[in-house]
Amino acid sequence: MAIQVGQVAPDFNLRDTDKNYVRLSELKGKNVVLLFFPLAFTGVCTKELCSVRDNIGAYNNTNATVFGISVDSLFSLGKFRTEQNLNFQLLSDFNKEASTAFESIYETFLNDMKGVSKRSAFVIDAAGVVQYAEVLENAGEVPNFEAIQQCLQQLNA
Repeated sequence: MAIQVGQVAPDFNLRDTDKNYVRLSELKGKNVVLLFFPLAFTGVCTKELCSVRDNIGAYNNTNATVFGISVDSLFSLGKFRTEQNLNFQLLSDFNKEASTAFESIYETFLNDMKGVSKRSAFVIDAAGVVQYAEVLENAGEVPNFEAIQQCLQQLNA
């Protein structure tokens, strides 16, 4: 069953590009935006994450911490983050645990790659409850950032 608005977000413990662990349950008290994306260094993923980079002030103004998550290694994600000057952390879900828990994973992606994250967006409130969920089947599409911002603004109203 897909992740639903109103349910407690599945916990995860993933490494960021600085090799530190980030545990979702330890972020209570802040709004969290999770952006699962298929692969670093690809066109649509770069466009999506750079758009967030360029609009990070809107997230900061809503007490939101943004994380990009993919199954790439933390080393690849570190290089990608540096090259794109991303001003938020990327988390490596190399073992596919978070992508699976959030039901944001392709069984088979392009060129027979198995277990790649689906492009997805989740807003989790300060209590750890999912307030927005969007899982895209078409990796060429990007999440509805206007809807994400509206959700974040409502959480801070």
